[in-house]
Amino acid sequence: MSVLFRLFGLAIFLIPVSGLEAAAPRDPYQFFFEQSLGDLQEELEIARDDGKKGVFVFFEMDECPFCHRMKKTVLNQPEIQDYFKQNFQSISIDIEGDIEIVDFEGNSTTQKDFASKNRVRATPVMAFYDLEGSQVVRYTGATSGTEEFMWLAEFYIQGIYKEKDQNGRSINFGKYKRLKKQQKTTTN
Repeated sequence: MSVLFRLFGLAIFLIPVSGLEAAAPRDPYQFFFEQSLGDLQEELEIARDDGKKGVFVFFEMDECPFCHRMKKTVLNQPEIQDYFKQNFQSISIDIEGDIEIVDFEGNSTTQKDFASKNRVRATPVMAFYDLEGSQVVRYTGATSGTEEFMWLAEFYIQGIYKEKDQNGRSINFGKYKRLKKQQKTTTN
């Protein structure tokens, strides 16, 4: 019995601990989203001045389980937060919010009206705005995890959304995801 116990003890030390070295999750409202003053033109200026690639807007609402899942499994991850802080001015917009904001064109509006103007009818909607304030990439729904969320950022940063396939059609994020998954399976 003691030999079995010693082998079990040795096996415990040999188990990989790769998951243990990951950084602890952090509050997305403190580490992912910027403390916005509600002026999207100002957010755009900050993004330009800081050399960022654009503005990322997370359209959400309180009762949305998929928004909560994104915040608890993706937006709270330090590597995601650090990457987005480096590349984007990231803000959250409550699609039911009555808070006054200034949109990218300088018009005074509410969060609710801004969301409506952007045709947000389900949440979450994740939108990337270029440095001119134009929405160029949009994704509705939660991503499957951090990898897919990073692919979405990559899709924007690398300008894949501007490219065409062999038939002359724009490459959408769904097609890009399939290509990334195929690449993963061929390299493994």
